[in-house]
Amino acid sequence: MQTYVALLYSIILGEGRRVVMSDLKAMAEGLGLKNVRTLVATGNLVFESEKTSIAALEKRLEAAFEKAFGRHVDIIVRSSGDWLKLASRNPFPRESVEAGDQVAVRVMRKPVAEDALSGLQAYAGEDEKVLLVGGDIWLVFSREGPSSRLLAAASHKRMGIGTSRNWNTVRKLAEMVGSRQ
Repeated sequence: MQTYVALLYSIILGEGRRVVMSDLKAMAEGLGLKNVRTLVATGNLVFESEKTSIAALEKRLEAAFEKAFGRHVDIIVRSSGDWLKLASRNPFPRESVEAGDQVAVRVMRKPVAEDALSGLQAYAGEDEKVLLVGGDIWLVFSREGPSSRLLAAASHKRMGIGTSRNWNTVRKLAEMVGSRQ
């Protein structure tokens, strides 16, 4: 058995309707996934499955989600080893200790090309940073201004399918899968 992390892009189903984590867990268990656990109410799953391709797991989870909840949601899957590697490569350790909710990684389905980074850097505020590590986009964003243009610029439309998680969530998911290694 292999441990995996699955990240849902959005768990909002429509006006005032969110996916309840117990329902998400039941959906995953219905696929035959084992030891299914959730982390916070933002669409994070940790589970075990027979070793299989990431793309196949993503497709199975997306189809099951659409059937169970009535709408398509992009789901990004990483093996536990790949998740631990992602967490260990955080390029902003100092900022993560100071404000883990202001450091985020946009976990991408397909690696982002190096040349896309310069386009994102143009949106970074004076106190914001952006780096590409292993095809994923790491950000330090500001809460000082009314909204971060950098976060908005790292969108599906501009960067491709991916979903963002702050450092606190990345670290907790790493702890969850690290204990299963």
